[in-house]
Amino acid sequence: MTAVISMLRGVNVGGHNKIKMEALRALYESLKLRDAQTYVQSGNVIFRSDEQDVARLTKRIEDGIERKFGFRPHVILRTAAQMREVIARNPFAKRRGIEPSKLLVSFLASDPGAEARKKVRQMKCDPEELQIAGQELYIYFPNGSGRSKLSLARLEKTLKTPGTSINWNSVT
Repeated sequence: MTAVISMLRGVNVGGHNKIKMEALRALYESLKLRDAQTYVQSGNVIFRSDEQDVARLTKRIEDGIERKFGFRPHVILRTAAQMREVIARNPFAKRRGIEPSKLLVSFLASDPGAEARKKVRQMKCDPEELQIAGQELYIYFPNGSGRSKLSLARLEKTLKTPGTSINWNSVT
């Protein structure tokens, strides 16, 4: 049985698409996903499953949320092993002065492809820094994300795949 982390995009953000974590845990259990645990009010759920088909598992969760709560967020899944890889691949890990609270990881729903990765690497976004590896985009906001002029919508349009962003402290 594999430990899986599901990240729901746009849930409990700005008062929209609200789901109580107790109800979300109950939904996951009703979908036969075992040992469901939520992380704060984030919409992130850690659970165990024997399902090996990520697309089928994603659809099952998205369908369940839509039936139960009346909206359909993107659901992005990573196994515990994949999350350890995300942490190990952090391109900012060896740099001094990086504040974890200012580092964001955007978990992408699918591989954006070589061309999209190339376009992202060429984007001018000073003072922010972008690094992309596989299906994760690492963004460092030296002045905090609240003051940034970097458009996450533009990034997503360039990548041609949805994502959900989590700060480094929550990732670890």
